Formats: sequence, structure tokens, C-alpha cells
Amino acid sequence: MNNVNRIKHELSADQQAELLSTLKARFEKNKRRHPALEWANVQARLAAHPDKLWSLYEMERTGGEPDVVGYDAATGEYIFYDCAAETPKGRRKSCYDREGQDEREKEGLHPEGNVIDMAEAMGIEPLTEEQYRELQTLGNFDAKTQSWLKTPADIRKLGGALFADYRFGHVFVYHNTAPCFYSGRAFRGSLRV
Repeated sequence: MNNVNRIKHELSADQQAELLSTLKARFEKNKRRHPALEWANVQARLAAHPDKLWSLYEMERTGGEPDVVGYDAATGEYIFYDCAAETPKGRRKSCYDREGQDEREKEGLHPEGNVIDMAEAMGIEPLTEEQYRELQTLGNFDAKTQSWLKTPADIRKLGGALFADYRFGHVFVYHNTAPCFYSGRAFRGSLRV
């Protein structure tokens, strides 16, 4: 864990109120993502875990449009995913990880960062392939963009990284090298509250 995550992040009362208002409006507008859940219960859980508000704020600030997509009855946690129609604008042009970013910078290229460091700094996790496919059952996402996925260690060890998109009515999962970065590729995150 880097020092960024050790810093206690707090939102002002106005930032909290604005974020909760945004989340509530999105929650109510998109009931198909969470048909059996009630906003009052989500809000109570957020009030009990105010440390998670900063991560949701960062998801929102970078264009992720976080929304509740599930509930874990075993832990009592609500599960948020980035639900923006296209991959979050504030996270694009990013390599997969620090190693990939360093390689690109040695070549004189300048990515905006990397998925692993950004997610850690935000206190979220990149979506796995399974989570990405689950998200796509709730709507059509990444019809024009692509999202990096949390890549299994055996693939990353060989230099690869996974990304996905939605085309022709199907989810496609691809591979690329970790140093690659594009203006239409970022990552989607998940957060358990």
C-alpha cells in the first residue's frame, strides 16, 4: 500500500451532501440495476462508513458515475460499480500498471498514469472479467470505448493485460501489453461499502 492510501481523506459537508444527492438520483433513475434494494438502507450504510464516501467521490469526479449493482447479504455490504455509459473520462490514456507506465515513459511517451496505482489511490478495485460481464447484464457499456480489467497474475507475468468492450451485442475480452495506452481506454472500478 502506498502513502496515498494512508492519508485520511475527508469531504466537506457540502461535498458529502452533493455526492449523496447525485448517488440517490442515479439510484432512483436506474432501479433495474438494483430492483430489490432501497436507497434508505444504502444511505444508512454510507453513514456508518463515511470513509467510503471519499472513494465514491473520486469515482464520480473522474467520470465513473458509480451506482449500486448488488448487495452481499453475508457481509451487509452494498456493491458499487462505475456505471458511466463509456469508460470514465478522467482515467483514460492510462497504462495497466507502474511497470508498463515506466516502460512507456522511457520511450518518451506520456500516459496519464496507470490503472493499478489510480485504483489504489482511489480506494477501489478494477473490475474483473466476471464483474465486467455482470455489469453488461445491467445495460450496454463501452460501446465506443474500452475498459482495462484486473488481470490475472499469470497473464501479467508474461507481459499481457486484459481489457474489454461491448460490440455487436456481445462482450469481448482482449489482451494487450501493459504499456499500451489509448484515449478511449480507461478502467471501471468497484467498491464495497
